Amino acid sequence: MLNNSKIMAFVATADPERALAFYRDVLGLQFLSDEPYALIFDAHGIILRIQKVQQLTPQPFTALGWWVDDIQKTASDLAARGVVFERFPGFKHDSLGIFEFPDGARVAWFKDLEGNLLSLTEAPLGS
Repeated sequence: MLNNSKIMAFVATADPERALAFYRDVLGLQFLSDEPYALIFDAHGIILRIQKVQQLTPQPFTALGWWVDDIQKTASDLAARGVVFERFPGFKHDSLGIFEFPDGARVAWFKDLEGNLLSLTEAPLGS
């Protein structure tokens, strides 16, 4: 039933001004509008609604992620814009914070200014 419908993504912020600057200026997403209940972005054809909330308790798991063609370049570019990549115990991260799974998929995690956990993923070679 929903297989033919586009998905929409959501994360939350208690500080819309900071979220606007981060998602637009740091991540480079196209800002569409500032509505009473959300900031609206176009994330490569997917609508991303940054919900405006009074209080936020970020979850310990990934809330939003992007498939990228070159994780090394993307992570380097984001690091140059001030993004700090997370490092988790038990995972062997490279100098940028990229972890490689046994199947060859590579992932780097980072947080937005609210503490929402975000990620970059590069598919294994040959995928």
